[in-house]
Amino acid sequence: MSEADNTKPLLIKRYASRRLYNTETSDYVTLDDISGFIRSGRQVQIVDLKSGDDLTRQYLLQIIAEHESRGENVLPLDVLTDLVRSYTTQAQSVVPQFLAASFEMLREGQSKVMENLSTFPNPMSSMPGFEALRRQQEMFLKAMSSGWPTSSGPERDEDNGDGKTADGSGDDMSEIRRQLAELQKRISKL
Repeated sequence: MSEADNTKPLLIKRYASRRLYNTETSDYVTLDDISGFIRSGRQVQIVDLKSGDDLTRQYLLQIIAEHESRGENVLPLDVLTDLVRSYTTQAQSVVPQFLAASFEMLREGQSKVMENLSTFPNPMSSMPGFEALRRQQEMFLKAMSSGWPTSSGPERDEDNGDGKTADGSGDDMSEIRRQLAELQKRISKL
């Protein structure tokens, strides 16, 4: 796919039967397929075939709700509560800009950290245990950025079915996920 094709949103049409039709490949798709397109960096636009109404927001919210209901919790309960609260307060006008700016800063920061890890020689590299710490930081950043199209970091390792990645770091990833969950709890308390 060319760069120009990747910037143009993938048009998905919803038929009266609620089936979703990919206009590029001329086949029907599921919400999981749409989620995959987005994770690969593709913009999507979902429109109702009959009325022409843009349904993209509705379907993206549905995808998020399905992930959250399966236990793939990214949004802490306090954040969800604050989002609901923002719909009924004056904060409604600033919340979208705040969220967009926050995610952009997170993406930029992640890219810069990955660049710094790989391009600058670090005087601490001769310190005992530094290499293990560096690997742990890289795995943490991989876990944080998996699926973000603007990520310039290394690709996520594939799970080979036994809970470990191809390089055998499944236990490290479990520990990182546990630490990340702890951090999310602390952040939500703040």
